[in-house]
Amino acid sequence: MRQYSTIMKETSEITKIVCNRCGREIPVRKGVPQEDFLEVEKTWGYFSDKDNQTDRFDLCEHCYDEFVKGFQIKIRDGR
Repeated sequence: MRQYSTIMKETSEITKIVCNRCGREIPVRKGVPQEDFLEVEKTWGYFSDKDNQTDRFDLCEHCYDEFVKGFQIKIRDGR
């Protein structure tokens, strides 16, 4: 015999995304971003000055384009 109970679960939904570089808000509707953006999450390892530190940031497409423009070695198109 199985017995069940009803459990209310809390969920979280994205309501706002802000570009860390320019501060522009990326529109979100019903938890879904309406523009693409770059999401970065990096946990630093033992051989850094940031041992076990996790950095997170978001960039809008315009700021991403500006960021990669400054690379000495250009990124490859993955297609």
